[in-house]
Amino acid sequence: MTQDTKGFTLWFTGLSGSGKTTLAKELEPKLRQRGLRVERLDGDIVRESLTRDLGFSKEDRDKNIERVTFVAKLLTRNGVATLCSFISPYIERRDKSRQEIGNFVECYVECPLQVLIERDVKGLYEKALAGDIQNFTGVSDPYEPPPNAEIIVNSATQTVEESVEVILQRLEGLGYLPVDDARDGAYSEEEEEEIESRLRALGYI
Repeated sequence: MTQDTKGFTLWFTGLSGSGKTTLAKELEPKLRQRGLRVERLDGDIVRESLTRDLGFSKEDRDKNIERVTFVAKLLTRNGVATLCSFISPYIERRDKSRQEIGNFVECYVECPLQVLIERDVKGLYEKALAGDIQNFTGVSDPYEPPPNAEIIVNSATQTVEESVEVILQRLEGLGYLPVDDARDGAYSEEEEEEIESRLRALGYI
C-alpha cells in the first residue's frame, strides 16, 4: 500500500439483486491496480462461515452485521480497503457500523423493486411474493434507504462500468484513493462532453 492511502471500509447496501456483489467484484482489481490491499466480504459467503448459525429475524440480521463490522474494523485498522456487500436493511445498525469502523464509506446501490422482481435471477422475489420465503427484505420485511450515503449508484439506469467510475471518483474525492494520473487528459473534448452529459442525466452534476 502506498504511503498516501489508508484503510477504509466501502459498505455496499441495497436490496437483494441490486448489484452490490457485482460492483464489489468489478471494483476489487481496480483498487489493487492503484496499490491498495483489498479484502471483500460478501453476504452469501459470510453466512456460510462466520454467521451460519444466524437466521433472518431482525435480531439475527443485526448480529450478522455486528460480526461483519468487527472483521471490517480490524481490516480497516490494518490498512486494508475492505469491500462489504450486505443488504444491511436497518439505518441504525449501519450507523453503528460507521461509528465502530471509523473510515466508513456508504454506497447505496439503488434499484426499483419492480426492476428487481423482473430480474429475479435467483427466483427469490417470486418465492417471497408467494409467501414461500418469510422475512424477505423489500417484500415482507422493511428496507431503510440511507439518507446520507456518500455514494449513490443506480443499477437500473447505469452500467456496471459507469457505477464503478462514479465510485472511484468519489473515493478519490474523499481522499481514500490516489488520483489516477494516467487518466488526466486521457479523454478528447467530445468524450468529456459525452461523459458530462451522462452524469448530468443521472443527476450527479
